[in-house]
Amino acid sequence: MTGSIIEARNVSKVLGNGPARVQALKDVSLTLNGGELTVLMGPSGSGKTTLLSILGCMLAPTDGTVRVCGASTSGARAEELAKIRRQHIGFVFQSYHLFATLTVAENVRLALDVRGEHRLKAIVKTEEVLASLGLTSKKASFPRQLSGGEQQRVAIARAIVAEPSAILADEPTASLDAANGQAIMTILHAIAKERGRAVLVVTHDPRLFGFADRIVHIEDGSLTREEFTDPQVHLMRSSVTRAQ
Repeated sequence: MTGSIIEARNVSKVLGNGPARVQALKDVSLTLNGGELTVLMGPSGSGKTTLLSILGCMLAPTDGTVRVCGASTSGARAEELAKIRRQHIGFVFQSYHLFATLTVAENVRLALDVRGEHRLKAIVKTEEVLASLGLTSKKASFPRQLSGGEQQRVAIARAIVAEPSAILADEPTASLDAANGQAIMTILHAIAKERGRAVLVVTHDPRLFGFADRIVHIEDGSLTREEFTDPQVHLMRSSVTRAQ
């Protein structure tokens, strides 16, 4: 999958009213392409999460347009936006958002259940994605029995099991140590490259830059600059380090 997956044009977002009114985003344009990992970088309060929420059809922009796989979300009702999310977008969050009373397999399969996937097919897909992330031995475990890195891998499995066009990750390594953070970013990079998905990682950690094809900086609700990188250089260096 290549080309434009999510496209935002001249997007602005106002939050609150009266004295509490905040201009969270100001005339932002950004395209997420299949096969690319984009890092969105900025300080707290810069508008990172608001932009991710609009790109993921969880919030509607005050002004501007968003297109997902070519379809405009302008004027879409809440249930229509939910359908777009289910079909095209997977989310990964800092705090994992796993259900404590469900096993690993049940947490992942839930993403297929809400899409109406046939149960036997959902079980097969779940087992396949867990195997691809090295989680087969953990499928009957509960979140409390897993490390932070394992919980985030389960969250990634849930995000990709329905084969969405884009993965949007909000501070996915913030709760992890350096080694686990590197492992999670390696997985997200592989999802972009090997599965042809558009991957957006929101972060304030410059250590993640090496995994990105593109780094977009946001400050005070506006995109300030864009840099292109070569993530293969970082991955080669990481492989050498692990081998030593």
